[in-house]
Amino acid sequence: MNPILSIIIPCYNSESTLESTLESVISQDFQDWEAIIINDGSTDTTEEIALRWVEKDKRFRYFAKPNEGLGKTRNFGIERSNGEYILPLDSDNQLMKDFTQEAIAVFEKNQDIGVVYGDAEYFGEKIGLWEVAEYDLKKILANNYIDACAIFRKKVWAAVDGYDENIPHQGHEDWEFWIALGVLNVKFHHLNKITFKYFVSKDSMIRSYTFEMLLLNYDYISNKYSKQYQKFYRDVYLSFEKNEIKYDNNLKSEKFVIDLFFSTFFGFSIFGLYKIKKN
Repeated sequence: MNPILSIIIPCYNSESTLESTLESVISQDFQDWEAIIINDGSTDTTEEIALRWVEKDKRFRYFAKPNEGLGKTRNFGIERSNGEYILPLDSDNQLMKDFTQEAIAVFEKNQDIGVVYGDAEYFGEKIGLWEVAEYDLKKILANNYIDACAIFRKKVWAAVDGYDENIPHQGHEDWEFWIALGVLNVKFHHLNKITFKYFVSKDSMIRSYTFEMLLLNYDYISNKYSKQYQKFYRDVYLSFEKNEIKYDNNLKSEKFVIDLFFSTFFGFSIFGLYKIKKN
């Protein structure tokens, strides 16, 4: 009989954190799960650690493949999963023991909900609480504030053809995924509690980003969802009655509206069409 939940764990040189991550999986209150560990071309002892856990508990499954990045690796695991619900889990994060049980209960009671997520607790080089807001497509377009460590119905992943594998630089796959689900009006449910521990390290992938890499990813996402950016930020700026900038005609240009957004919220222009005049 197939498990209800599939936990997808991509790994790349994860020997220092994988044990604790897998320990948090096996310690869940909810036990009807499978955990798919995907070794994305690691050169350390990740495979040895993963195989020990497979031997310890047959609910762990292991795959190894050449390094292809986070988006492709998550899709690889989900394609081989058997659960109705999917939980992506980075190999350095840790689940709180009651998260999956509470999330599955929410899904079972509310068939219209597609995603369940919660707050996080930082550990590692940073400690504290990461409080996450309710899902809002307008907010998520401006900035990703929901981590990949959320549970969603597998069918909503299929509806958007999975994680986008064409983003120029890995690390924003979850942001694009949340936008894609919002465009389809998928309903999100926020558990107002800590659902996982988020590991902070100076060696994390996102900290290796250069400005140029960020720019390429923002450009890719803003172009892919240009209609949503245009619709939303046109409404926002038309509500600013005190704004004396004359751009009504320019709002007909999708590129102008995207530039308006990035100039205001991120301080730079994608296409060089909009510049704020300072007094």
